[in-house]
Amino acid sequence: MFVRKKEGETTSGLLYRFSKRVQQSGILKEAKKRRFHSRPVNHMKRRLSAIHRDVQKKEREHLKKMGLV
Repeated sequence: MFVRKKEGETTSGLLYRFSKRVQQSGILKEAKKRRFHSRPVNHMKRRLSAIHRDVQKKEREHLKKMGLV
């Protein structure tokens, strides 16, 4: 990605324009996503995690009804 300096443009203006163009292109977002590679979670682990979240949610709701939280 490159930006040419316009006539009479300040360095800070050029830098601002460059950073805007980089953000709009999605290069930084893609680089941050690829920075750390994580293995995909298998089906069983995802399922158990969902069940655990559901149980925790129900427990919080129960405690809220009882006035303990």
